[in-house]
Amino acid sequence: MNHRKRKLLTAGITAAAVGAALGAALLIGGTLRESGNGQTGRQEAVAERGRTVMPFDLEETTHHFTPTETGGVQDVVADQPDDAQQVDLIRTHLRQEAKAFGQGDFGDPARIHGKGMPGLTDLQDGYERIAVRYQERPDGATLTYETAEAVLVDALHDWFEAQLGDHGDHAEAGH
Repeated sequence: MNHRKRKLLTAGITAAAVGAALGAALLIGGTLRESGNGQTGRQEAVAERGRTVMPFDLEETTHHFTPTETGGVQDVVADQPDDAQQVDLIRTHLRQEAKAFGQGDFGDPARIHGKGMPGLTDLQDGYERIAVRYQERPDGATLTYETAEAVLVDALHDWFEAQLGDHGDHAEAGH
């Protein structure tokens, strides 16, 4: 197994483990704490900040993050595929994000997850070498990120992993 495939496999396993652990508890001052709804304190804070950035309802949608050998695929879908309002809001937001990311503007993820979000600095610095494609799907929209640079592929994978952990119940690994 080559280095990149091993890294993808490790990232997927790590993301699942981190997501499961973060979904159950938050390490604060050496103690684990869970909120009443199964979300950690950080996940609740991310969801609250997300409501000010993302126009769709996080409780009615799901983010899917799939690392690939050349970057990754981010799907945002309505939990009820016939929910035309959520589908429209998802499409509007991801269309705007694709344009912003293509110009090096990763301000929305920074506002939601923090400026120290894993992978974010590399993505901002290397945005000109990352192709971001928007595509509609019946239940939402997809952003596909592609680059030929291994460091940017790694940054995208780190960025996806951070979002999986931060979004908790609102995100899943893979399609």
